[in-house]
Amino acid sequence: MTLESIRQTIEEKPGVLLYFRGEHCNVCHALQPKLFEAFEKNFPKIEKLTVDVGEHAEIAAAFGVFSIPTAIVFLGGREFARVSRNVSIPALVEQIRRPYGIMLS
Repeated sequence: MTLESIRQTIEEKPGVLLYFRGEHCNVCHALQPKLFEAFEKNFPKIEKLTVDVGEHAEIAAAFGVFSIPTAIVFLGGREFARVSRNVSIPALVEQIRRPYGIMLS
């Protein structure tokens, strides 16, 4: 995984969920499967990528991520939503539902 490959995926795919986590972050480990499951169920065309900030600090810095967990949703190559730390999955799903439907239906 490189910064360039992530940027290329964001440009090429209609939607991308970029999830930043840490190896020793219990919240990160608990949130990721729930978040990915919600996105798979509601937004199957959104590509899901995980970035471990311990292994890829330069990627986290390039996206302005300084706390974990952080999820960034890109639609049409542009950042659409960003949530960190206390993430409400239902609120994020509702925030994305309408634009996803418009862009990807």
